[in-house]
Amino acid sequence: MAMLNKSALSILSVTILCVCLSCNKDVRTFNDMHFSFVFDATQPRLDNLGNLSEIAAGHATQTPLFSLLSIHYIEVASDEFTPFKDGSVLYMAPETVEGGEGAIDFDSSLVAAPNTDYLKINLERLQPGTYKYIRVSVAFQQYTVQYDINNLPVVGALTDETGNIASFLGYRTFIRDLTIQNLTTSINQNKLQGFWGFETLFTDDWAAYNEIYTGQSPLGATTVVNPIDATSPVPEGSCVITGAFTTPLVITGDETEELYITLSFSTNESFEWLDTNMNGKWDIDALNAANTEQVVDMGLRGLVPNWEWKE
Repeated sequence: MAMLNKSALSILSVTILCVCLSCNKDVRTFNDMHFSFVFDATQPRLDNLGNLSEIAAGHATQTPLFSLLSIHYIEVASDEFTPFKDGSVLYMAPETVEGGEGAIDFDSSLVAAPNTDYLKINLERLQPGTYKYIRVSVAFQQYTVQYDINNLPVVGALTDETGNIASFLGYRTFIRDLTIQNLTTSINQNKLQGFWGFETLFTDDWAAYNEIYTGQSPLGATTVVNPIDATSPVPEGSCVITGAFTTPLVITGDETEELYITLSFSTNESFEWLDTNMNGKWDIDALNAANTEQVVDMGLRGLVPNWEWKE
């Protein structure tokens, strides 16, 4: 192999340096958007239009302790006149037709706890511009609630118990096997918005009586907060919650930092049922599902999105 002399090496080194310098202006840095979420029981309890909501007569509510959540869709919008899906769509979770119609694929969904780095998306997905609103479709949530149970075999009735609810808020979700806490039940079909599974968490002498109960809230009863509904409605039966950034998000295209967006969801009295005996407690019947008090609403009660840039 021919050896290069010092002069040739110098020329080659300068050439390489010049090429690198000339290309440097085309080198791009790849920054990310980081999404996380929190649950806040102190945020206002809002209705579908973003107004303060009162509890209807004959209904009762409680503020659950949330543990898990899954998001199906994220979009940012420039203003209140941007139609649904005409903004910058940043994320869409997997879907399937295994259940016959298109549906969210629960097994492929990203389910996580609050205060974690839930999702990371390349900042290049977000076109330069000013964004005032974010739309987030919540597909699934899990939380603990308090309840009374009647007609439990041998035991009879138990009061002030704690159990876990897995609730599905997406427009339609295909569920195979649903594991809530310790138990699993097979579903293997599409379920509409408002489907829920509830697992009792009895301990000690009553542990053998743990079960999963399922139910469906009425069509259209789930609260989906959208304060710009008059100009930018979202599809019925979805759970596309709309929130206004506390400060509009401005993207120039020249950012060098990482963008962190936190989605703060209101859980203020978000679990609601028909209180048929007016005792203020959710009563379930272990023997006859028809006697279990009807769950009417599990929708989150508002969204406050915040952002910040970090190195």
